Amino acid sequence: MSLRTRTSPRLTAATAGVVCAALLTTGCNAAAKGGDAGKGAGGKTFTLVTPDPVAQNEFLKLAVTGVRAAAKAQGGSQKVFQSSDNGSRQQNVASAVDAAPDVVALVGFEFADIVAQQAEAHPKQQFLLVDACTKKTYENVTCAVFREHEAVYLAGAEAGLLTESGKVGAVDVLDTPQFRRYSEPFAAGAKKVNPKVSARTLFVGGQSPFNDAARAKDQAATLRSGGADQVMAAAAGGNTGVFQAAEDKGFAAYGVDANQCLGSPGVVVDNVLKKTDVAVEKGIARILDGKGGTTVSYGLKEGGMSLTGLEPGVAGSKCLIAKPAHKDVLKRVEKLRDAIVAGKLTVDDPAA
Repeated sequence: MSLRTRTSPRLTAATAGVVCAALLTTGCNAAAKGGDAGKGAGGKTFTLVTPDPVAQNEFLKLAVTGVRAAAKAQGGSQKVFQSSDNGSRQQNVASAVDAAPDVVALVGFEFADIVAQQAEAHPKQQFLLVDACTKKTYENVTCAVFREHEAVYLAGAEAGLLTESGKVGAVDVLDTPQFRRYSEPFAAGAKKVNPKVSARTLFVGGQSPFNDAARAKDQAATLRSGGADQVMAAAAGGNTGVFQAAEDKGFAAYGVDANQCLGSPGVVVDNVLKKTDVAVEKGIARILDGKGGTTVSYGLKEGGMSLTGLEPGVAGSKCLIAKPAHKDVLKRVEKLRDAIVAGKLTVDDPAA
């Protein structure tokens, strides 16, 4: 399940225009729907529906990159429909299905029930649901999910190697098995490389757990007051609060989904990357190869999960892990990654 930054629940026509300006190759109107891009005569067609406006949402930008790559590989075309609330999600999915593309791709748990309804009503339409899955299995629904806990474990290892206080922590959205994928493996990774480390997790909770930056900041400050100097930020839109606390209180933080070092340079060590572009492009290819109707899990081995520090562009990432002094830390983490990929090291999944 994604911890992507949540955006405003409503998108006005004026705001949609700003979004469109930022996505010139996609095209859209005041309803925040994408237009044709790179249409090839007689080629395959793909439509991506996002749960929120793409704008500066790096997680959703990757999904757009994925559908564009799929269209290029197939010599076809793609559209992007950007939603703003549950009503527009339903409308966008219905519009996408009406156009009968080869694949309708959707990102996020928000679409699980909508896809189930559409899959039953339109059995010949192929769907790709990324970062979630329907409760019931459908022959025309392919799910792409992620093993977030593997990359979180590696971030925890970095924290265990970098901590000076011997205490690490995590600010998590909710106290559920799915979201503990972002906190328990962090502690496990830290203890793997530094057995003397102690770990603590605090949860945002409340009425707006995905968007409560103030609450997330308070929880991060509490962890710091308890001695934690390395904190996993798994508070979705509230991560900005964790990063602010890190700057104010003098501790290091870790981001999720995309490179959050860019928005908070100087306080974010590394990021747990969820590569929606890989899941979208490979998922579409799988469906076209006649292998749809299944659930595919993407982790370190499949290239669906990673850390910014393990990616080629780390030098320009503005992440603290890119410092020359941390080269040995990355070497240790690379060995752990290789062990996980080779099946020699198994990371416990709290959601299993």
